[in-house]
Amino acid sequence: MLMTVHPRAVAGAAALLIAAFLLLLFVYRRRNYILYWSGAWFLTALAMLLASRDYTGEKTTAFAYGLSQFLSIVSGLVFVLSADAYRSRVALRKAYAVALLPVFLWFALSPLVLGPRSVFAPGHLLIGGSLVAAGAAHLFLVRGTRLVGAAVAGLMLVLTGVAHVWIAYSVADPNDEAAAQVVFVMTAAFLLTALGMQLMTFEDMTYELRFANRDLERAQTELRELVITDPLTTCRNRRFFDEIIGRELQRHRRYEVPLSMIFVDVDRFKAINDTHGHEAGDQVLQAVAGFLMKNVREADYVFRWGGDEFLILLSCREAEARARAAALQSSFAKSAAAAGLPHGVGLSIGVTEVPVGTTDIMRYVKEADERMYADKRASR
Repeated sequence: MLMTVHPRAVAGAAALLIAAFLLLLFVYRRRNYILYWSGAWFLTALAMLLASRDYTGEKTTAFAYGLSQFLSIVSGLVFVLSADAYRSRVALRKAYAVALLPVFLWFALSPLVLGPRSVFAPGHLLIGGSLVAAGAAHLFLVRGTRLVGAAVAGLMLVLTGVAHVWIAYSVADPNDEAAAQVVFVMTAAFLLTALGMQLMTFEDMTYELRFANRDLERAQTELRELVITDPLTTCRNRRFFDEIIGRELQRHRRYEVPLSMIFVDVDRFKAINDTHGHEAGDQVLQAVAGFLMKNVREADYVFRWGGDEFLILLSCREAEARARAAALQSSFAKSAAAAGLPHGVGLSIGVTEVPVGTTDIMRYVKEADERMYADKRASR
């Protein structure tokens, strides 16, 4: 003897499994839209299982069918809320319950008086409309997020909604065989919708991780900038010098790229600090640093060496470095930056070239420093 399987029982079992799976997914990935999905599938399962049972009395059968239709409508509306919940927190309002109350009363009571046909076509139309709206809401998410899962879920929800509308217009009786066949098609659509929802969840997680990694990289870049930048002058600091000098010396040795240094000291800086205060001294340092960075090539480096001292690392021979150092001195004395500073502020400069193959860079830093002091004594 062959057992006849009710199509709504199959659809209800599928919806129940989907709801349970999504609930487990919610435990792992706590997002409200997953919880709404799970709730909508539980309502769908309950609606299908209510309509699939054989009841003893006509009134009971009619009431169960009307309640099934109402639960399916609510399920579609919850699917709409799930799409809204993906973007922001959704607040459930009392107005929703008030709006649904007359719908509930009609679908619960009219079958008792007028029979199941009174809620058949209206029910499928409302179910279809709510599912199409839910599908459209999920498809709308694709425009901003490009989630493939949202597209799959949205299309399947729209397809299921269209199937309900077709039943409303083409089928006259709830027990018609054509309606049963469509329910089997809906079951397949249910499974594809669930697949889309699962895919959307993992895409959302990947999307979030990608943004988190991007934020982390941005934070690391900002932190690195703080570590290697002098906060007062925005020049590179000695930490950055220690970081890159090995690479520069290797390039200097391997490719015989010339390397020279200009050591810069601000004249009368201590006197300005003592006379005008540290704020005036800070302004002098900022003006000098801004001038140096503006007048040095992008390929070269300007470091704040300490106090009122700066070090410039250049890819050129000593003769060219001396000419550029002299030009810096002369240009600074005539610049607008110097004009706004206390009287007597100038630059003392020492230049040296780093020979190929050297391993002791500090020796040449010291040499440039000594030449800078010789220049300072000569200017006095």
